[in-house]
Amino acid sequence: MSETTEVNRAAFGQFLNQLRREKGWTQKDLAERLYVSDKAVSKWERGESLT
Repeated sequence: MSETTEVNRAAFGQFLNQLRREKGWTQKDLAERLYVSDKAVSKWERGESLT
């Protein structure tokens, strides 16, 4: 039996945005550290996507 957990995308986006700002990083800075595009980070923070 597998369990799935629904992630609240809006809450995750706010959380990610807060942590990024606490570090003083731009979306581009975070994207470079995660090897993704800054557009992906933007979508995460707006709650539009988690992938």
